Amino acid sequence: MTPTRRDVLQGVCAMAATALPSGRATGAQPVGPVMATLSSYMRDAREHALPAEVVEKAKHHILDTLAAMISGADLAPGRAAISFARGYGGARIATVVASDVQCGPIEAALANGVLAHADETDDSHAPSLSHPGCAVVPAALAVGEQLGIDGMHFLRAVALGYDIGPRVTMCLGVPALSRELHKSSHSIAGVFGAAAAAGCAAGLDLQQMRWLLDYTAQQSSGIAAWQRDSDHIEKAFVFGGMPARSGVTSALLVRAGWTGIDDIFSGPDNFILANVPNADPARLIEKLGERYELMRTNIKKWSVGSPIQAPLDALELMMKRRPFAADQVHKVVVRLGTREASVVNNRDIPDICLQHMVAVMLIDNTVSFHAAHDVPRLQDPAVLRQRAKVELLPDQELDRRVREAIVTVVLADGTDLSEHVKAVRGTADNPMPREEVVAKCRDLIAPVMGAEKCAELIDRVLALESVGNIQALRSLLQKS
Repeated sequence: MTPTRRDVLQGVCAMAATALPSGRATGAQPVGPVMATLSSYMRDAREHALPAEVVEKAKHHILDTLAAMISGADLAPGRAAISFARGYGGARIATVVASDVQCGPIEAALANGVLAHADETDDSHAPSLSHPGCAVVPAALAVGEQLGIDGMHFLRAVALGYDIGPRVTMCLGVPALSRELHKSSHSIAGVFGAAAAAGCAAGLDLQQMRWLLDYTAQQSSGIAAWQRDSDHIEKAFVFGGMPARSGVTSALLVRAGWTGIDDIFSGPDNFILANVPNADPARLIEKLGERYELMRTNIKKWSVGSPIQAPLDALELMMKRRPFAADQVHKVVVRLGTREASVVNNRDIPDICLQHMVAVMLIDNTVSFHAAHDVPRLQDPAVLRQRAKVELLPDQELDRRVREAIVTVVLADGTDLSEHVKAVRGTADNPMPREEVVAKCRDLIAPVMGAEKCAELIDRVLALESVGNIQALRSLLQKS
């Protein structure tokens, strides 16, 4: 029977049968049913056989996240991350992607997390309002490299991270977590996902998984003020770098013998009470092992902010059905949900400015990674002429839907074209097959690493189950 919230919050359930490590005070702490189920699942994930479609999807998201790291290396957040890792020094244990830097796993996780969200091309999980990959993959990679785990172990660690992190913010409630409590759902989901992945990579036992969650809860932080960050550096830290670093820290502390509270989700002053007291902790284990959150995570087709994905899809579909040139366009009207519209309305960063990206699409008939990050083009007179034609209308009707857009193009001859995108390409309802994911990643990786290394990296990731030691990826991820 599903436990009630009262049962879980008060911690009045039976003790979980676990052996205590040597040196621990006698008398185990109360463990509620949610923690008992959650920690058992996390402990077993290393050996848990995943469905074939989940393994395939995990490969897509690992490849997509590595591509995001590599392509983000030349952007301001990426340069800052690599510079930090290089200056920090330390033991040469873990890889900082797209650089010649090797450092400790905690610093590598931080740097790679920032790299992964530097360019707005990383994945997203709409139900939890989070970007799992940019925290989960760097965390699993850092600990995996330190301990020399094999490719299948790495895949399972990543899958676990996607399962745990998003469930935390879905439990707390989104979007209210950000809108009403002003907290960052992205960093909270990210840190629990990163910790779960790192803990699995580290092979933590049942008791250690409980302490892992305790230390992670203590480190969960982040406020929604990241939306005011015009340089994208703080945003990349909040979404990727900070949660990856903190998740790895939790795993390595516990692995080193640190002890803690056995159940941070029940009992006095627990995580739920401290954040959203009326939340139902049972959502943390809802369909765990049945519903894999990887399968509900989106891969972006376009290297732009998530709210711009649907408008670009709509324009592409219209251009294919009825080709037209930019100069033939009189007006473009884009309708988005009010929240999404506010995020991308006339921003001064190209890849999260809807009006600019629509203008680029009209001129180029596509939006490449380079075009999405071409800052000088924000002042290009040709782009500005097209941008003046774009009108963004917040639509409350679309607030009840996820990432939908209605785009109307009025041509100079009076023709009206319209497209309502209900399922963005790359989402769970309209997924990209392997070849499309590979094509996107090749566009991001090859200009930085070269075509030959790019091809080898793609092949290796798509055959991760045959990789004996994840350290084998290092030479393909780094610049010599």
